[in-house]
Amino acid sequence: MNSRPINVLVFGASGMVGMAVLRECLADPQVARVLSVGRSALGLHNAKLGQIIHADLSNYSAIESSLEPFDACFFCLGVSSAGLTEKAYERVTYDFTLATATILARLNPRMTFVYVSGAGTDSSGEGRIMWARIKGRTENALLALPLSSYMLRPGIIQPLHGIRSKTRSYRLFYSLAAFLLPLLRAAFPNHVLSTTQMGLAMLNLAKHGYAKRILETRDIKIIAER
Repeated sequence: MNSRPINVLVFGASGMVGMAVLRECLADPQVARVLSVGRSALGLHNAKLGQIIHADLSNYSAIESSLEPFDACFFCLGVSSAGLTEKAYERVTYDFTLATATILARLNPRMTFVYVSGAGTDSSGEGRIMWARIKGRTENALLALPLSSYMLRPGIIQPLHGIRSKTRSYRLFYSLAAFLLPLLRAAFPNHVLSTTQMGLAMLNLAKHGYAKRILETRDIKIIAER
């Protein structure tokens, strides 16, 4: 096991999965420094947490010098496709992600880059379902960069430790399904994850890597338990 201190970047730390990995990073003594980059402050204070408020996630020239050296990036930024045009969804899902990864590949070419995708993503990038093909094209573009990239494809995620989704429809779903999710996790452990498992899996990828580059729920569960 490589136990050297690591420095990590988190994008989308105010969202459900971002908060999950941020929580694990702050609790892990091997993580020496965490830098959150986003459009708003987190309202959280910790000795090893730094924050950069940056409005334009398609252009990092103003903060480029602050994005190195880092060992890992957890990219958790995302939106629901509901109500969005393909162009608007592509801007957030593909354009912002690749703008971030491209500059990080130049500044930190040995970096581990963990991207939160989703179950059902279309690797061909040409399918009929809009969100799935854009996610697939995003994954393919990331895997072509000179980074140690991992694509996480979780399905249902049970929020724990007071973590909540920023998306209203998801919050409603989690509220209505709160009593069912623990039962579903117990009955279908390879289909339902918790936010804790997501956070641990992402951090363990930064520490240990994994044989696969695209991780479905079963793989995420395995790496979380390392």
